[in-house]
Amino acid sequence: MRVLSHTWRLAATVLAAGLLILPAGTAAVAAASTSKPLSVPTAASAENDGRGPQFYSGLAVDVSGEVDGDVYASGQSVTISGNVRGDVIAAAQTVTITGTVDGNVRLAGGSITISGDVSRSGTVFAGTVIITDAGSIGKDLVSAGGDVAIAGEVGRDLLVSTGQLTVDGRVGGNVTYQSDTAARIRAGAVSGTVERIERKQPPQVEVSPWAVFVGWLLGLLYALVALSLITIAAALLVPRLLQRVTDHLVPSPWKALLVGFVASIAVPIAFVALLVSIIGAPLALAVLLVWIVLTLATFVYGAYYLGRLLFRGNQHPVLKALVGGVILIVGLQIPWLNIVVWAAMVFFGLGAQLLAIHSRRPWRTRPEADALQPAATSPTVGESPQTHA
Repeated sequence: MRVLSHTWRLAATVLAAGLLILPAGTAAVAAASTSKPLSVPTAASAENDGRGPQFYSGLAVDVSGEVDGDVYASGQSVTISGNVRGDVIAAAQTVTITGTVDGNVRLAGGSITISGDVSRSGTVFAGTVIITDAGSIGKDLVSAGGDVAIAGEVGRDLLVSTGQLTVDGRVGGNVTYQSDTAARIRAGAVSGTVERIERKQPPQVEVSPWAVFVGWLLGLLYALVALSLITIAAALLVPRLLQRVTDHLVPSPWKALLVGFVASIAVPIAFVALLVSIIGAPLALAVLLVWIVLTLATFVYGAYYLGRLLFRGNQHPVLKALVGGVILIVGLQIPWLNIVVWAAMVFFGLGAQLLAIHSRRPWRTRPEADALQPAATSPTVGESPQTHA
């Protein structure tokens, strides 16, 4: 009992602590989600007076005023409009520096614009990197982006990996860039050398015709084995269904072709209309499932139909399906011819299945009088029919 009571006391203490901490945590999350910058003072200062590392987060962050330390910022947009006597590490969709940074900048985002002064080096990763004519990097700039445009000044070297590099300002050192296109550099803009490193292209592997033929042959053998098993299973399990569906192809194949072609156009349109209507979305998914099953089944019916054309007698359904399937598989493996074979297989198969469904008319109910009427019995041998009054 003592152990049990001790456990209940511990659980109650934890629960009470959680209830006390929950409002504080909720308030902290709400404060972090606002656009107002969040500044965390260092342990050395009781108040946030701009000294030491500063942390900012929010929807739109604007670091203004004097900051005597490093700045860490994140949000949808980050703007450094004040004077920072340390480094700036920021990540946002858009990062803009209009103030002065005495240290280094480490920036990542979708679009980065520097129109202020950075005393030391910069490392920038973004889709678009722009240094305006009012912006400057005191030392080196390492950047990777889709487009990099330098209209301001870079004190020393510029190392860039980009899609397009434009230098209209001034680079005090060397320019080394990796790009698929030549950089647009103003004459006299670079004090040092300009070196372009082309991206390594993947080696082109020449495939011998024999390798292509062997691959095609292996694919053909796999298709023969896999699809033949399907046709054999269908001929063993549902031979009467194969016979009944292909009966609509033997006397009038062109009728089945027309029905299958029209259905292949009408059913996708009806599916999209039901899906867009929102209310008919469940019915659209059911139609799609049934249509996929009917389309996949066209191979089996096409194979059995070809077998019926070759064997006019009472051969076993497995033999007809197997031989017809082999012919159909080979036709589907021949380039260009496979398009015609596939289209004929789908249109004929869909048309035959739809005609078979229509002939059975599962949606029509038989009248009760017809269902209850007893079948007429034929007289046995030696009996003469009798008339009833």
